[in-house]
Order: sequence, then C-alpha cells, then structure tokens
Amino acid sequence: MITKIATFFVIATLLSCETFGQKSTTKSSGKTLYNGIVLPEVWPPKNEVKYGDMDVPYLNNKPKIIPINIGRQLFIDDFLVFKTNLEREYHYPNFYEGNPVLKKDRNYEVTSGAPYASPFSDGIWYDEKMKKFKMWYLTGGDLLYEDPQSFVTAYAESDDGIHWMKVDQDVVPGTNIVEPHWRDSNVMWLDKEEIDPAKRYKLFNVEFKEYEPGKRGWILVLRYSEDGIHWGGIVAQSKPIGDRTTAFYNPFTKKWVLSIRLTGKGRVRDRNYLENSNPEVLVNTLDNKLFPTDNDDVVFWFGPFDNEPRHPKHPEVDPQIYNHDAIAYESILLGYFNVWQGPENNIAAKLKVQKRNEVLIGYSRDGFHWDRKDKTPFMGVNEEEGAWNWGNMQSIAGVPLIVGDSLYFYTSGRMRNDKMWDAYTSTGMAKLRRDGFASMNAIQKDGFLLTEDISFKGEYFFVNAEIQGQLKVEIIDEKGHIIKGFSKEDCEPFTGDSTKHRIRWKNGDLSKLQGTPIRIKFYLTDGKLYSFWISKWNTGESNGYTAGGGPNLHPSGRDTK
Repeated sequence: MITKIATFFVIATLLSCETFGQKSTTKSSGKTLYNGIVLPEVWPPKNEVKYGDMDVPYLNNKPKIIPINIGRQLFIDDFLVFKTNLEREYHYPNFYEGNPVLKKDRNYEVTSGAPYASPFSDGIWYDEKMKKFKMWYLTGGDLLYEDPQSFVTAYAESDDGIHWMKVDQDVVPGTNIVEPHWRDSNVMWLDKEEIDPAKRYKLFNVEFKEYEPGKRGWILVLRYSEDGIHWGGIVAQSKPIGDRTTAFYNPFTKKWVLSIRLTGKGRVRDRNYLENSNPEVLVNTLDNKLFPTDNDDVVFWFGPFDNEPRHPKHPEVDPQIYNHDAIAYESILLGYFNVWQGPENNIAAKLKVQKRNEVLIGYSRDGFHWDRKDKTPFMGVNEEEGAWNWGNMQSIAGVPLIVGDSLYFYTSGRMRNDKMWDAYTSTGMAKLRRDGFASMNAIQKDGFLLTEDISFKGEYFFVNAEIQGQLKVEIIDEKGHIIKGFSKEDCEPFTGDSTKHRIRWKNGDLSKLQGTPIRIKFYLTDGKLYSFWISKWNTGESNGYTAGGGPNLHPSGRDTK
C-alpha cells in the first residue's frame, strides 16, 4: 500500500498527573453526543466569516469520560489519545489498475458532443436488501434537451463493485436514464433508517427550472422513490441556490445537512451549512445568502483551510472549496473536501486543460467541525498522457463501501482533450484497508499508547492491527492501577495482520468492567495500530455505521448482528 508519513509526531502533552478526572469540560446546556461531546447551546455555531484551519473544540476540551459504544475507534486524531510515543501515519487508497470502471459507451451519454458518465456527488451504494452495488451518475442530456450543457441522471449496477452494467429502464425507454429532469449536482441517498418504503431512496436534485414566473435558475428539490428508479413528484423545493449544493445525513445527531455552495458576488467556492431533522423542512427552508447573518437558519461553514494544495502550474491561484460531501463511518464522520486549484474556466478553455480539483479528506466527531491536519490529496489527479483522472476529480455520495477487509472509494475524473477541455468524464475506484485512514506506528522498541478515560458496554476486545513484532493490551482503573487479570503479562500477545483480531487475557472478564471508567494501554513493537473496539458479540460487530454498506453487512446501515 502506498503511504506517506505525517511530518509530525503525535505525542500527547506529558502531564504531571495521569489519574482520572483532571480534564475540564465545556459548560453547556446543549445536547450530549454519543461520544460524550457536549454541543454548545447555540447550534449550529454562528461562525464568523474567516478562512484557514477550523478550531475543533472537542480536541481542545475533551469530555471527562468518552463512551466508546458506537463503532470502531479510529486514531485519525488525538481525541482518544492521552499519552503516546507512537507516530501517526496517514494512508491513501490505491487506484484500481483497470480504471475507469464506468465510462461513456452509449450514444446518448453526451452533451454538446462531450461524453459524460460519472457521479457528480450522486451516489454509489450497496443495497443489502437487493444484494447489489448501485450507482447513480450524471450523463449528457442531448437526447432530451436541445440546450447545450444539459445533464440527466442514469443508473448502473454491479455484483462486485468493479464491473458495472447499464441496465435499460422504462423511465426513458431504451436507456438507463432514471431521472430526466435537467440537473447539475445532486445526491441520491439510500436511507437505511427510513421506515417508509416509499421514501427509502431520497434524491436531493439541483434542477434548472422556473422558480418564479419568468425566472429560471438552479434550485434544490427533493424527490422520493421506493426503488431508486421511479421517482415521485417534488415534495420540497428551495429558493435559488449555487449549483454545487449537496446533502448528507448525520446519524449521530439525527440531522439532515445541506452543504451549500455560496452564491453572490465575490468568493463563490465556500460552504454554508443548514440542518434539520426533517429533509422536507430542510429543503423548503433553504434561502441561501452570500454571507448569512445571526438571524438566518443558514450559517457560514468554511472556506479553504490552511495549506491547501496549489496548482503546480498556476501557484498564483488561491485554492477554494469546490464541494463537500460527508458520510458516517464507524464512530466518525468522513468529510470529502473537493479542493479547487484553478485555473478559472475561461483560462482553462483557452489553454485546453482541465481545472484541477482533487479530493482531500477530513474527520469530524460533532458533524460541524473538521480536523484536517493532513493536506495530502486522498484521491489526486494524474497528469500523464491519456489518464482518466487528468483533472477535475469530484467526490461521490455513499462511499466508502465495505468489501471484506477493504474500503472501496469512487471518484469522477476527466481526461484531457484538446477539442473539448471540460469533458471526457468517467468514474474510477480505489481501495484502502478497512479503517486504514491512519495508523499509530511503533517507532521505538518500547512503543505505547494510553487512552483517555473511556467507558463501554460489551465484553469482547478487538483491534485492527498490522504487527511484525508484538502487541499487548493492558487495562487501568480510575486510580491509575492495573486491573487484576488485565495486565500486559496476562494478555495473549498478537503478532500478525488482521482487520479484526480479538484480544484475550488469561483470566480477564471484560463484561465485569462495563460502565466503569477505565483507560487502555497498548504496548507495541514493530507494527501499526489502526483501531480498537469492544463488542457485544464474540464475532466482533462494532455497532458502528457502515457508510455506503457492503456485502454481508446488516441492512440497517449498522455493523450489528
């Protein structure tokens, strides 16, 4: 696997006292989340308009005790880390050698002669009820519209997530077009928590249409479907918006969220935020403004962070955020930051090159604030001749999918072509180890990691680790003492490579420690630790969220029995 080591060591501040209860907590009457984070009373925050790395309150002021009852616990930040001499290493997926996995192969998949066959957020999901990989993607609308640059939504499916079939449907006979309305960006969300079968598939569609008599433009509409093929009428409709506006569901807060492109003069590639527990109210409420005021439901979210990658041939162009998608994975939210690096469209057309968008990644534990210490592209462009992803890469809703020990990621990409600079769009995929976003690596002979104060419900301890040397685990009580039966000497050492290995102690019974504040200490030599969790089941299900799903996973979208 291709990896790049972070340029900093994650060594927690060595405090004079290592006992429990020494951390302060934020005073608030707001909601307490699944992980012990307490939201402020005013939520979402009324951000001032500023650019650069976001302050992440829960990393600066951690909960006194962190419950770990939902999902695998990933070491993508320092939230769980009290003290360590391990080094954090970020990892990146490997692109499939046979990319693209989906491209234009039908004569109607064009607009103004340019081929398009890739999601523009849209969605790639695994439907556990139908046992199918499913893709909704943007394609050309020349078959239905005479206007230039018109787009519609088509559908493909797969048995393995790599080889895709375009199955003709009855919406537009003789084609795989399933949503014929003229659209730009959209999100097709497979809502695995929905109890009404008719609303299981939700389409947040940015449509070009008349919103007032004599006025046409981009608005966001919401439609429902039972099968993802046949869509009902509009159930909610926004005021005019920026075209690259998308949606996601945050199951930790039970809120639907709009990631809104700013509209108006000045900067037009920043993000606004709007949330609501009801998706119809959410869309109907959307009245986007360039920079919201304290009285608006929409709030300013973020612009470019510090040290975003710059275009190597246009370093004078300041990067911006072209789009942002997000999804729950295990115990965190994954955020995809589409970083635009230029040049502007008129320059790109003149030079006959693609604009440079790359997909970077961030992590959130409260759904609003994002930790992005790593600014290496997660899925980046390839400017070699004939590359499918020469430029303009875009994130896709629903990903990653979980396939065995791997995560499947997908992205759109555009091939360079002198005749049609902004076309030749196709879809590629990449693989990453499950939980493999970051690892804590032993760089000394006596490597260790001590967690913050945690509590749990369960009785079976699991790790995702790659160990050439040896891994042992110890459990410590609230006074800093090793709990009898859970010393490193009592632990059966682990050597090997597994995304789900059960840790055992000779005489220890974890079930007796449920609800008791503890700390976990990992002892590690020559190896990488990706995650840990304590399960209710000896088969190791984590009770976490499974993102876009995958074969043999629970249809609820949770890793459960």
